[in-house]
Amino acid sequence: MIDWYGTAGILVFYSIILGVGVWAGTKKKNNGEEEVMLAGRSIGRTVGILTLIATWAGGAYFTGIAESFFTTGLLWCQMPFGYSFNLAVGALLFAKPMREAGYITMLDPFQEKYGSRIGGLLFLPAFMGDILILAATLSALGVSLEVILDISNYWSVTISTMFAAAYTITGGLYSVTYTDVLQLMFMVFGLLLSFPFAINNVQYYPNDSPNSTSTSTIDWIGHVEPKDYVFWVEQMLILVFGGIVNQSFFQRILSLKPSLDAFNISLISATVCFLLAIPAASFGIVAKLVDWSKIPSYGKPFDKTDTSAVLPLVLRNLTPNWVAFFGLGAVSASVMASADSIILSSSSMFTRNIYKLSLRPQATEYELMCVLRVSVVVVSIVSCYIALSSSSIYYLAVVCSDIVYVVLFPQLVVVVHWANQVNSYGCLVSFILGLVLRATGGEPDLGIPPVIKYPWYDETARRQLFPYKTLAMLLSALSLVLISQLVSYVFHNRILDPEQWDVLNAFQEFCPTESQKRTPKESEHLNVHIIKYRKTNEPHSYTSESSPYQPTTTPEDKNKFRF
Repeated sequence: MIDWYGTAGILVFYSIILGVGVWAGTKKKNNGEEEVMLAGRSIGRTVGILTLIATWAGGAYFTGIAESFFTTGLLWCQMPFGYSFNLAVGALLFAKPMREAGYITMLDPFQEKYGSRIGGLLFLPAFMGDILILAATLSALGVSLEVILDISNYWSVTISTMFAAAYTITGGLYSVTYTDVLQLMFMVFGLLLSFPFAINNVQYYPNDSPNSTSTSTIDWIGHVEPKDYVFWVEQMLILVFGGIVNQSFFQRILSLKPSLDAFNISLISATVCFLLAIPAASFGIVAKLVDWSKIPSYGKPFDKTDTSAVLPLVLRNLTPNWVAFFGLGAVSASVMASADSIILSSSSMFTRNIYKLSLRPQATEYELMCVLRVSVVVVSIVSCYIALSSSSIYYLAVVCSDIVYVVLFPQLVVVVHWANQVNSYGCLVSFILGLVLRATGGEPDLGIPPVIKYPWYDETARRQLFPYKTLAMLLSALSLVLISQLVSYVFHNRILDPEQWDVLNAFQEFCPTESQKRTPKESEHLNVHIIKYRKTNEPHSYTSESSPYQPTTTPEDKNKFRF
């Protein structure tokens, strides 16, 4: 039977968020690229801190932490630590150089260095990762609402996607930012309001053990087997460094006012993000303290298939209806804090780095905005379809996150800090090597057997305990530098002729220009024509203001990053 209180809460919260998103869209000064994708680089300190927190502290963050505490305990709940360090390390490594360069997306430095073709290639893992993570987020929301409220998975996923896409189209990053702030406030309010009621009801449905209501008898710490120590460390590294290469994060950093210190803002956001894990973890502990078979509205031993919905289940079964109205509505609405960010980030990368810089450099601002809006719709539809039709989205999203860690993270670090040491050839080899090493490690959850069994391979669990993903990342970074230096040496020393063998056009300084290719006779003939043209058109004065051959620029254009 449908829980009408929870359903009403979701609809009310969704409507409020949609209204705020549409209102925020009116703050746009124009439909320019920076205005829509980066809110005109005008985000202030307070909103900047809150939207950076909301980058990670969405619905998946809170429900995931509650699930981890309920199933495995504190030691395996790596999200609060990983995501908090992620915000700080990301700002430390990239905030200053990328803001000073005036980049709009995280792919800009790649295309600036390698050109549109190779730079565009790096769009694929980032885009696929975004699509699958968005689909996994929507799928988790749909499953939770189906379990909790008996709402059809189809309708919950579809309606949530429509709401997120609607206000993203309307206001771009303005809408996403202000709805992030609202969703974060809803989530914190809903959890703080609900927790006293949930913990109070533990006494009515205690576990069978006489002392089970004491937290001292509950294993909420968990444990890590000695054989899993290295695996645990690698998972933390993937959370910290793999999550940095995320357009949603860079959109927030790059949208801050130039006068603000992005690193200090990120440190504050990281601290608050970590503290927000406490209420979510508390709900996981509450779920451990109660005997679910004694709760009338649940009435059975806790089903392991419901572990991903621990937080919503506690809100529904251990709080009054009017409290559940706020709690469930806030949890569902906060999922859109993650969904709208991913939708806009993927659409921004496609519009700027693929359509504009690779396909149509002459595209107008109006054309780009049309493409951005169409991209938002397409990304939303594709993610919604995958969420409703695939049963292994989570594992696909995990694999894509691994690829981002293995391939994109070392590429971004090197191209931002040591761009003069690398070139397109090293980038291409590094990209392929990283993919191959990750693929040959296998993925048991997707039924992909390992081609390479590294040391400490667990035959029973069919799991790699060796940190092969980190090894692949380091080898990918090493190959990027070494191959780049090798190719540079070969061309600079004319071991191979760059005019003939530089197929990626990475060494254009060795290729003669058209004027250098001309013979003296051709140059003299061309100069005669130029002199005649000038004499014929002598009355005209072709200044920068009047010449039809001069590009028209505005003060805003001069401040924009160009290739």
